Amino acid sequence: MSWDIIEGKWKQFKGKAREEWGELTDDELDQVSGERQQLEGLLQEKYGKTKAEAKEAVDSFAARVHNM
Repeated sequence: MSWDIIEGKWKQFKGKAREEWGELTDDELDQVSGERQQLEGLLQEKYGKTKAEAKEAVDSFAARVHNM
């Protein structure tokens, strides 16, 4: 799924992101507003991921929500 679609439907996907990354608060996910780079940065900060790990995590998330 194109990240543009996820960004456009962020309110629908926000719950899935919350399930995926339980340490992220609703306020943090609201601030992300579907912006991929912001989500990757938040994953780096909250989970101590490298930039590559955060990118891989977001890619994996996008692939899973595509199959829903």
